[in-house]
Amino acid sequence: MAGAPSQGAGAGPAPLTGPALALVAFALALGTFMQVLDSTIANVSLPTIAGNLGVSSDNSTWVVTAFAVANGVAVPLTGWLMGKFGVVRTFCVSVLLFTIASFLCGIAWNLSSLIGFRVLQGAVSGPMIPGSQALLISIFPPQKRSTALGIWSMTTLVAPIMGPILGGYISDNYHWSWIFLINVPVGLFCAGVCWRGLSARETPTRNLPIDKVGLIMLVVWVGALQMMLDLGKNDDWFHSTRIVVMTIIAVVGFIAWLIWELTDANPAVDLSLFKGRNFAIGTLAFCLGYAVFFANTLLLPLWLQTQLGYTATWAGLVAAPSGAVAVVLTPFVARLSGKVDARIMATIAFAAFGLSYWMRSGLNTQASFGDFVLPLMVQGIAMSTFFLAMLTIALDGVPQARIPSATGISNFARITAGSFAASLTTTMWDRREALHQAHLAEAIGQNPVWQMARMGLNHLGLTDTQAAAAVTRQMVGQAYLLASTDIFYVSAWLCIVLAALTWFTRRPKPHDGPIAAD
Repeated sequence: MAGAPSQGAGAGPAPLTGPALALVAFALALGTFMQVLDSTIANVSLPTIAGNLGVSSDNSTWVVTAFAVANGVAVPLTGWLMGKFGVVRTFCVSVLLFTIASFLCGIAWNLSSLIGFRVLQGAVSGPMIPGSQALLISIFPPQKRSTALGIWSMTTLVAPIMGPILGGYISDNYHWSWIFLINVPVGLFCAGVCWRGLSARETPTRNLPIDKVGLIMLVVWVGALQMMLDLGKNDDWFHSTRIVVMTIIAVVGFIAWLIWELTDANPAVDLSLFKGRNFAIGTLAFCLGYAVFFANTLLLPLWLQTQLGYTATWAGLVAAPSGAVAVVLTPFVARLSGKVDARIMATIAFAAFGLSYWMRSGLNTQASFGDFVLPLMVQGIAMSTFFLAMLTIALDGVPQARIPSATGISNFARITAGSFAASLTTTMWDRREALHQAHLAEAIGQNPVWQMARMGLNHLGLTDTQAAAAVTRQMVGQAYLLASTDIFYVSAWLCIVLAALTWFTRRPKPHDGPIAAD
């Protein structure tokens, strides 16, 4: 039931050049940066928000959960929305609504209103990342479209690192509402520049029917999955009836949705893209690689703040050099991407990620600021090549008209993988800590050195109870150290496996797939 295109069906408009290209590319990158930043910036501010609104820290986690659930549902619909209304219109309206929702979050008067506005913010922001990616690809000349993917990947990887830094700084020095209000001028600029520069380049639209059943199923199973992942740790996972029910709904809903989408004539999500080997394997490696990266990006600041005495701002600054390295290297990597096999670039990325995690596995509680920064600088090398290489592989051979659907699916899978990684990592961290603490306690109880330590602390004026508490505190710190290094070590080996997985794909054709013009 395709209708007449809104634009001529001939050759697409010529790529932008000069200052116009630079300005629009910058605005599109800001759109990506703003959305990714908002998915992480609130995390470090939750204690401040909870205290200001007079609620418990457990209840404040709904601020993050609400955004994740709504965004997880919205992202897979990007392809349908862009086919129905056009890529430019969908992206610009999404940015404008996101800006309004950010303002409403900033003026929220209680927790309920903040959660409601975060649901709105997450729902309307779904098309922002896939839309900016598709539009960046379309405005660059064919020989420079690797640069477009480089810009997109750079902002997508730097934003999660900047989120804790900016969120921590604002929480430490200003009112928490500014973590949302700073989006207002940025969003207005982004929407205005993109509409002015791209409205004449709107893509053809079609009268696409609404897959109501598929959409309802999607909302149900994705919502249940995100709630299960975000609330599982606090509810002790499958010991909670609520988590068990959410898991059953997610699994049954996903299977039913999968069958429906594969058999429906006009599915809400185009799953037929997975018939392509590069898209299927590339998306899998992309998601797993991002999950490992996201897990470690979450774990290190958490360890620094809870066990090593770092403030939110300083914990964020530890990660800043990795973003700086990525920003410097990405333009050079983008220039090489059309000449070097993307699978080689992906291998370099996974090797650098693995080396970074392996270096972190040798850290201890006496490590200096520089000791933490050095492995993250190595990670910056990986960040400069990872997104660009994986997108080149995954989108190889995907027709230009299906790129919005492909980017929507890949980004949805990436976001979901990140949610899994966040939940599993924090749970594993606590459980490994409990295991190591039990082993350390057993070893100390049988060791005469403990008696010597107790006597030494007694001579310093501590009672037996105080001496035991001091030793226990040190033991807990060492247990968390061992739990952290366990996860770093496993992450390094996972990167080796993922590097091998990329070689099961075909070699992407030069200037094909994601960098194809028309």
